[in-house]
Amino acid sequence: MKKIFLSAAVLSMTTALSSAAYADYSLTILHLNDLHSRIESINKYDSTCGADDEAEGKCFGGIARIKSKLDERRGALSGEGKNVLVVDAGDQFQGSLFYTTYKGDAAAEFLNGMDIDVMAVGNHEFDDGPEALANFIGKANFPVISGNIDVSGEASLKGKVPGILIVEKGGEKIGIVSALAEDTAETSSPGAGVRFIQAEDYLKGAVEGLEAAGVNKIIAVTHMGLPRDMEIAAAVPGIDLIIGGHSHTLLSNTQEKASGPYPVIVQNPEGKDVPIVQAYAYGKFLGEIDVTWDDDGNLVKAEGEPILLDASVTPDEAYLARVAELGAPIEELKAKVIGSTEGVIDGDRGSCRTGECQMGNLVADAMLDRVKDQGIQIAIQNGGGLRASIDAGEVTMGEVLTVLPFQNTVATFQLKGADVIAALENGVSQVEETKGRFPQVSGLKYSWSRKNEAGKNRILVVEVMEDGEWKPIDPEKVYGVVSNNYMRGGGDGYKVFSEKGMNAYDFGPGLEVVVADYLAAKNGYKPFTDGRITEQ
Repeated sequence: MKKIFLSAAVLSMTTALSSAAYADYSLTILHLNDLHSRIESINKYDSTCGADDEAEGKCFGGIARIKSKLDERRGALSGEGKNVLVVDAGDQFQGSLFYTTYKGDAAAEFLNGMDIDVMAVGNHEFDDGPEALANFIGKANFPVISGNIDVSGEASLKGKVPGILIVEKGGEKIGIVSALAEDTAETSSPGAGVRFIQAEDYLKGAVEGLEAAGVNKIIAVTHMGLPRDMEIAAAVPGIDLIIGGHSHTLLSNTQEKASGPYPVIVQNPEGKDVPIVQAYAYGKFLGEIDVTWDDDGNLVKAEGEPILLDASVTPDEAYLARVAELGAPIEELKAKVIGSTEGVIDGDRGSCRTGECQMGNLVADAMLDRVKDQGIQIAIQNGGGLRASIDAGEVTMGEVLTVLPFQNTVATFQLKGADVIAALENGVSQVEETKGRFPQVSGLKYSWSRKNEAGKNRILVVEVMEDGEWKPIDPEKVYGVVSNNYMRGGGDGYKVFSEKGMNAYDFGPGLEVVVADYLAAKNGYKPFTDGRITEQ
């Protein structure tokens, strides 16, 4: 995970915001982001937690724990006469067998029972096309909003995704605006009928409209990622607070691995401090930020801390029972042992989106092994397609599916060496933002430097394994490439695959099946990195 370093001047703003002795209106926001269908509790590797670990108190999160802590905090705050707003900053979809089996239906059911006030659309809400999002919205009894997407050209969503919400809490009107990452067409499957607008352009108009209507307390619930949230805060006047998601960033004043303080403070164009918060991902934390406005609508206090949902939080019994009921049909598949590993296979987001990682090597090697008899020499897998680590010992099909939840299939094509290099350039072009396009590879080795211009000259050396030895890639030679169908179609910015790929063939087997078969054949896999990707 990328560290965010803040200057002393920026850090001092937190103190300034917290020093107000009096103001007339306070609101506490309880917030979630990027649950990614982790309906069951998770272990320290963010994958599904086993019954033994749960019994030993080693698990975190899970929808039943979230429900329990949310009810507890909302009840306590309301009992003190405080105003409470509950928000979800998106990406309920995708990430476990619960999504594979139930799509958005399970998420809608559980969120309905949690009485949330609003949810932002995340990019993964489009993973099964606009119709799946429309189905979710139809079942949700809470507003699902996103302002910088134009759905007028998509029949299933037309008129169903508002951009602005006004809620009343304690006699005061709170304006809520929302924006979604503009590259969602590359990272998901929104379809041709959904158009994305630059977030700053939309938000400026939305805020001006709220202010003209007399609303002077405005919160942005975004799914943009912390770096973009900081840019938005600095560019758009009138936003008082940003509740974010997408980058899975842990902001905290107490957690050892936090990427920054909670909240991060950025000055807007008028010189006012804008606090930004995010609460990691996968339901491990429940964010809680308390903010206060003065009589003129100026934010004068913002303080809080995400709550770790560990074993000290007793799961809600009714939710726990419903999770077990929904999980029964998929338990047999999840429990099937398909192999073993001698150590933890690291699939951490921070590892696989910034450099060579053990899970990337496993998946890329498994893909290449599956199609090597088809004249394929190179495998390229996006780091963002790897969603968890695997613990040492027996490996179950459920664990593999947690790592590879997208139901991607193996796809092959031919590509000139120059286009392979262009693909790698795309892959390392957004590493500073920890984007999922980072290329994990097999049959290929490359070195790169982030010191050079993104998208241009970051790739320094590329070699291909040929006849048992490494040879410099030939820009004019045509190579056989294997990837997943999502990337083959241009996903994650790999347009060169869809535009320049020749003889493309969606070979067919699911990526999770390919990896499971590879692990089974190894009969005791040993995780490794071997220097196939180096940063200069």
